[in-house]
Amino acid sequence: MAVLDIALQWLSSGSLLCLAGGLAAFLYFLTSTKRSICRLPPGPPPLPLIGNLNVVDLRMPFQSLMEKYGNIFTVHFGPRKTVVLAGYETIKEALLTHAEEFGGRAEIPIFQKITKGNGFSHGESWKTMRKFTLFTLRNFGVGKKTIELRILKELNCLIKYFESHQGECENFNSDKEHAVSNVICSILFGERFEYNDPVFLTLLKLINENTKLLGSPMVLVSVTPPRANCWLKGIKIYYAGFTCYGSNEHSRCVLKESRNPRTYFHNENLLFSTLDLFAAGTETTSTTVRWGLLLMMKYPEIQRRIQEEMNKVIEPGQLPTLEDRKKMPYTDAVIHEIQRFANIVPMSVSRSTSRNVNFRGYVIPKGIEVIPLLTSVLNDKLHWKTPDQFNPSHFLDRDGNFIRKEAFIPFSIGRRACVGEGLAKMELFLFFAGLLRKFTFQPPPGVSKSDLDLTADVGFTLTPMPHLVCAIPYESSKHV
Repeated sequence: MAVLDIALQWLSSGSLLCLAGGLAAFLYFLTSTKRSICRLPPGPPPLPLIGNLNVVDLRMPFQSLMEKYGNIFTVHFGPRKTVVLAGYETIKEALLTHAEEFGGRAEIPIFQKITKGNGFSHGESWKTMRKFTLFTLRNFGVGKKTIELRILKELNCLIKYFESHQGECENFNSDKEHAVSNVICSILFGERFEYNDPVFLTLLKLINENTKLLGSPMVLVSVTPPRANCWLKGIKIYYAGFTCYGSNEHSRCVLKESRNPRTYFHNENLLFSTLDLFAAGTETTSTTVRWGLLLMMKYPEIQRRIQEEMNKVIEPGQLPTLEDRKKMPYTDAVIHEIQRFANIVPMSVSRSTSRNVNFRGYVIPKGIEVIPLLTSVLNDKLHWKTPDQFNPSHFLDRDGNFIRKEAFIPFSIGRRACVGEGLAKMELFLFFAGLLRKFTFQPPPGVSKSDLDLTADVGFTLTPMPHLVCAIPYESSKHV
């Protein structure tokens, strides 16, 4: 009781008020210090628990984020805070001027569950694997004549497949994916696959499911999708089998280095680096070619002009080569406009800050997810005359010469720009121009060009809706 009496006397003397005042001052100091250290850019006001899910369409978040929130703003995907960068100047300043600070890879829960930090992830591991990948791709011929010959070989296989249909209308979406995928397969695994190979078809199916999964609303709000465990099990089995494929020089080279226990060259890093390269080397390029052929059916006058240009440059019966590209400015402009207009990866691949960064008057904390909104660049009215229209003149001067545009960044920019950009550019030109050299693409009988739907099927990438294509043989020798 004596102790209780002393405590009551101490509290009655006003010490409780002093304690409360001191605690309030301490809390104010902490919160004001935190505000001074980390000051996120403003955005739409978040609601408890759901954040900004009341104003963001999770099926097409890139469209919601194009609203007038400014060039840098914070969005709450449920409990997850994300900083969005919009407009070319903002993204360029962040990813180039502040390349180190914005150079991390966002720790999306599903990615972490799948990769466990392996592959093209973070820190020294990422730097090592990226450097090694670029070196290895160059050794295997990327950017050289040898890889051009591989692409042309696969193009000829695709042409023969198209010819076998004798002009009948088919859904050729998967076949273009098979052809493009075989190019990266020939690099990663040392061989191509027949289009009906069951292992090959299973891998492509997994890639398509992966793309849909990563673009799902549950991933955006950091909820692990119910099918993730099943998908993860399947992807490991099939990619482990692929990396052990007999003639895979890349695998043998990596595994040789793995004898050093401190190296980043080990089986798990090999598995998921190969996964990243295979998926990226398959999905985006094949999807761009699909958009290209759909747009040629929609705008047949553009298709005819490309074919006329090729007739003046390429010998009858010959396919275009990379040497021909500089003599085909209109074709080059059309391919660039397809990439801009199709906007394949509208939200790019999320970055994260490697440390606290002062940027445009804000202090963005270390580890926060950052979305470079590429759709805001490829549709930026400050850089494109008619951003909402398919217009190849965006890349042509008054004399019809091809011109480069600095706001053309479909492969992103900075430290984490697409590692396969060089290969993709070669593939896009050779596949697209080569197909138009041999065929004229038309919609099915009874379907007019105005009936063709350019609405995208939304996942992690934007793909054309399923549609029928008629590939009519084009005899170039008759049009010289």
